[in-house]
Amino acid sequence: MSGRPDSDLPPDTQTTPEPTEDTPEDLPDDLPEAEDEDLLLEQARRARWGSVGTGALLALAGTAATALRAADAAPALVLAAYACGAAVCALAAVLGARGRTRRALWTTVAGVMVMALGDHFD
Repeated sequence: MSGRPDSDLPPDTQTTPEPTEDTPEDLPDDLPEAEDEDLLLEQARRARWGSVGTGALLALAGTAATALRAADAAPALVLAAYACGAAVCALAAVLGARGRTRRALWTTVAGVMVMALGDHFD
């Protein structure tokens, strides 16, 4: 191709966009383009708020567990695990707020696993 736009090509050689992995499969084919964009933006907004809320809630739970275990004179390893897990979940909330929802999901899982490890040491 010599840098010409696709509209200058004959109809049988025009390229069509390939479907991407990020395109949701549950969208009907007859929706106008503006409604598709609005739906995708709404789904992204929900994912961000969900990851922020989950990360913040688990960070708060980890902080509360650290405080409760400190009052019972638990081993230092348990307190460190709960505190580190809470910090990782807080990081997940920050990642979610910045739109990195997949990374926020896996960071949340890692934070919960660290807190569970601390519970195992108790």
